[in-house]
Amino acid sequence: MCAVAGDIEQHRGQARYALTDSADGHVWGVCAEVEGLSAEPPRSTYELFGWVPDGAGVVGWVGTRVWLVPQDATGEPWLLEDVESRGRHPGTDGLVLTGLDDYAGPPDGYRGCVRVHDQHRWLGSCREFARILPAEIPAPRLVLRGLAPSDRLARALETGTRRALDLEEAWLEIRDDRGALLDERLLHPRVRSWSVSSHGRRLVDLELESAFVPVPPHARPLWERWLAGPPDAPGAWAGLGTRQRDAWLELVRDRGCRHGHVDRPAGQVYRLDGRHITDEPGLYLALGEAINGPGGYFGACLDALVDCLRGGFGHTSPATLLWEDSRVARGHLSRRLTPHGEPCDLFAGVLEILNERGVRAVLL
Repeated sequence: MCAVAGDIEQHRGQARYALTDSADGHVWGVCAEVEGLSAEPPRSTYELFGWVPDGAGVVGWVGTRVWLVPQDATGEPWLLEDVESRGRHPGTDGLVLTGLDDYAGPPDGYRGCVRVHDQHRWLGSCREFARILPAEIPAPRLVLRGLAPSDRLARALETGTRRALDLEEAWLEIRDDRGALLDERLLHPRVRSWSVSSHGRRLVDLELESAFVPVPPHARPLWERWLAGPPDAPGAWAGLGTRQRDAWLELVRDRGCRHGHVDRPAGQVYRLDGRHITDEPGLYLALGEAINGPGGYFGACLDALVDCLRGGFGHTSPATLLWEDSRVARGHLSRRLTPHGEPCDLFAGVLEILNERGVRAVLL
């Protein structure tokens, strides 16, 4: 096994993945291939009894963010993300929704009437809801193929004890073809098994058992595009639907927050291509490209937009924003709903924030 160790630097140039200890930055190993990174994340399931739709039926993918609003005045709304509808539960009047719970989840002990909206429109209401407990799912399995291990990892594999094979907490770093960090996934890995790899006699195939947030299948094609490097032309996202735009925005945000953008001098004139701003992620993708070029980041929600306008993300006030085809965004973003379901105007809210922080928006 000792002959396997010490090859990290030799393979770093060809490696897309690096397993790094979160405590001290030690690189456990590097490899070019990982199996199991893309999978459906664990989803919560809710059954909404006595479901009454508000207009069209709720079938298939519902929205990136769906709010459930308790009709009890003391209850706070809670958020489900990337929501799908499985339609009516057979033999009942209940609608089944699945999604990713936010940090809060439903109010403790509440099971009463709930109204549901997707930030654009009310979808319907139910007299009672219940969370369906999922079946126990085994810990996700990751296989790092052709891994060049560090001496420290090689010793742990040789020792083979449960304690030695528990790597505690680590980051799986993912780099694009240009060597830039694309993303990180936090792991709590334990070595399940390992064997000499067919990729080379000094390499190993390392199977890890770990809880982590996988890349959902609908986002995988976008990752494949970004693995070649960030986009070099604006509007590469324009033909995507809202669900994919949201995944694209997540990549843009992570890259922007990780690498930042050099602030330009005050007095700049930015040109915003508004033709494709038909949803909220499209708004921030177009704004990011206007300020920082293809693949550029400049906020992913109103609070993040405020943070970007304070500096450190490519911009210095005062400045001018020439918003072309602004009527598109006005038509799609002016009639929105707050978490509680109250009408709001996102388009006007963005203009107000820009103006208050020294960006004069000229609507064209």
